[in-house]
Amino acid sequence: MSKSRAIGWVLLIAAIGGAGYFGWHKYQGNKLAAEAAQKRAATRPAVPVKIAPVEKADFPVYLTGLGTVQAFNTVQVRTRIDGQITNIHFKEGQFVKAGDTLVDIDARPYQAALDQAKAKKAQDEANLANANLDLQRYTRLGEFATRQQTDTQRSTVAQLTAQIAADDAAIFNAQTQVDYATVKSPIDGIVGLRLVDIGNIVNAATQTAIVSITQIEPIAVIFTAPEDQLPDIKAALAEAPPKTIALSTDGKRPLSTGTLALINNQVDTTSGTIRLKAVFDNKDHALWPGQSVSTRLLVRTLKGATVVPDDAVQHGTDGLYAFSVNQDNKAELRKIKVSQSIDGKSVVDEGLSPGQQVIVAGQYKVSPGTLVTTAVASSDQAQSKVKDE
Repeated sequence: MSKSRAIGWVLLIAAIGGAGYFGWHKYQGNKLAAEAAQKRAATRPAVPVKIAPVEKADFPVYLTGLGTVQAFNTVQVRTRIDGQITNIHFKEGQFVKAGDTLVDIDARPYQAALDQAKAKKAQDEANLANANLDLQRYTRLGEFATRQQTDTQRSTVAQLTAQIAADDAAIFNAQTQVDYATVKSPIDGIVGLRLVDIGNIVNAATQTAIVSITQIEPIAVIFTAPEDQLPDIKAALAEAPPKTIALSTDGKRPLSTGTLALINNQVDTTSGTIRLKAVFDNKDHALWPGQSVSTRLLVRTLKGATVVPDDAVQHGTDGLYAFSVNQDNKAELRKIKVSQSIDGKSVVDEGLSPGQQVIVAGQYKVSPGTLVTTAVASSDQAQSKVKDE
């Protein structure tokens, strides 16, 4: 073997040995790094989160809007006769019933007219009685009384009979005027601010009211809905009057529950909305005429929907997602699609299945694969949120 070949073999063997040496050191370094990472992962504390189950439930679909409370009836109480107010029987803001006395007006002139009409009737009744006696006498006289005398007396009796009928009408009219002196409530409702005082002269010809009364049991709410929702609303109304909920303007506090009564007969072309009217019993007077409210109209119910708490739904650059927790207590990111959301609940169409557990609080510390420790979220969402440290 030549010297040059021997040197080549030596260099080759040295190169192979050096490569093996460096490869072994790199392998050992990677192994040590992996073991260190595993040790760090093993020593890393689990992230505390709160979870809630993915449920299968019937989900009500509400159409939300804004509306105004409207009294069923509003009456401006006015006098129907002229006179001086002698007594006021109501207090401002009082609830009155139909037939309750509100105001007394001096009835003495009208009572005098009634007494006069009654006296006139008594006088005419006496004249009629006398005329009847004369007619009976003429009739018994037979041929000794002329036909003309008998016919004239019969006419007198008829005239006096008609006069008594006129007296009855006059008495009725005078009695009506006396009754008008006592002003009564025409409806059940709440009395407003008093516009007259004792001693004031009221006149039937003037337009000034004594007081206003608004009926609030039941009461109505007028609200609007987009015209493209009209088919769903009509379908719901065709089955049964759909439930309507009136809430405070911020939509957080329910005030009363009623039913949809009617859909207006035309769409407002300028706004593309349709006016709706809902009726509420309002026994607790939670709704007040002129009050602004938020409304929820139940248009349908989704049967067996996949429902999660709103707090589980997160917003990312690629859309909505949620973290579920697997059997190893590790977080898994799941992309989801949500179709409905109300009252802290959302309907998930894709991405989750009933029975899974989703994280509803503490997501800011979680990434896919993170080990978590779980606690069941309270029904009170405010209590179920994990406070930021």
